Amino acid sequence: MNTLFLDAAFSKQTERPPVWMMRQAGRFMPEYWEIKNKYSFLEMCKTPEIAADVTMLPVDLLGIDAAILFSDILVTGEAMGGDLSFTQGVGPKFANPVRTLKDVDALEVDVLDRLQYVADAIKVIQQRLNGSIPLIGFAGAPFTVMSYLVEGGSSKDFKLTKLLMHNQPEVAHKLLAKIAKVTADYLNLQIAAGVNAVQIFDSWALALSWNDYQEFSHRYIQEIISNLNRKDIPVISFCKGSSVFAPIMAEAKPDVISVDWNADLLNIKNSLPAGIAVQGNLDPHILYADKPVIKKEILRLFERMRGEKGFIFNLGHGIMPDIPFDHVKYAIEVIKEFKY
Repeated sequence: MNTLFLDAAFSKQTERPPVWMMRQAGRFMPEYWEIKNKYSFLEMCKTPEIAADVTMLPVDLLGIDAAILFSDILVTGEAMGGDLSFTQGVGPKFANPVRTLKDVDALEVDVLDRLQYVADAIKVIQQRLNGSIPLIGFAGAPFTVMSYLVEGGSSKDFKLTKLLMHNQPEVAHKLLAKIAKVTADYLNLQIAAGVNAVQIFDSWALALSWNDYQEFSHRYIQEIISNLNRKDIPVISFCKGSSVFAPIMAEAKPDVISVDWNADLLNIKNSLPAGIAVQGNLDPHILYADKPVIKKEILRLFERMRGEKGFIFNLGHGIMPDIPFDHVKYAIEVIKEFKY
């Protein structure tokens, strides 16, 4: 196996930074659309062979150093009882939002049987990878999943979620505790099925104040990580806002903190306890730019991180749908040519 990614995740020295990119199997790829035009998004997630096909696209077409399971952060919310759908141009919707204690009480937590399709997909993907590179599993963090359940979909201001947190904190905590239980079980299901690493996505943490992040996000991520069967499985913690929250994130003891593009990566690395690696943190908008600019920005990041153990190249967030495919491919070629 190409162990560059795992070695860096465990803060070992590598000859170059490993590379994978969030949303590396997605809408910027014509081959993704060939599949997407035949099936709904949830069909793609829930059909192991199709999920494997999509997962393998960046492996075959880009030559990345780690694959990431094709799925969605909201499958846990659906398994708990959320009526989930995805609409083109609108995004995810829960037809039955969770806004009262009665709604929270109705959510189920013993739901692993409803997520078995993910374990099945992992087994198919690992057969296809055949030990070539590691496979990353993932889940949504409790606050982010809660925000979708409460808002009923995406939100710009998270008003309903924050009202629940501030006016009925006991209801919010009950909901978060349920999601955290399901999330830990779900990640352990993925580990048992054969993933080589896991990432926790707190996509909307940046909506939170420092105190609210501690109370309504961090404590539940800490609980999840403490309940993982993580022997030889690196745990990556990502949030939009990691440039602010990294000191608290480190208290949950992940192996890797994935950093958004708003911070100097070396400064963040130096502020963390020894043995915590960093992942990131190129602004994905750079990939729209001309190729000489892409190369210059990647090499600038690499020179900044030269000599550091525990550095995985990634973007500060996911690849946007209209980034040119050949720009992404070129970026990966630049990365793979680099040597410390």
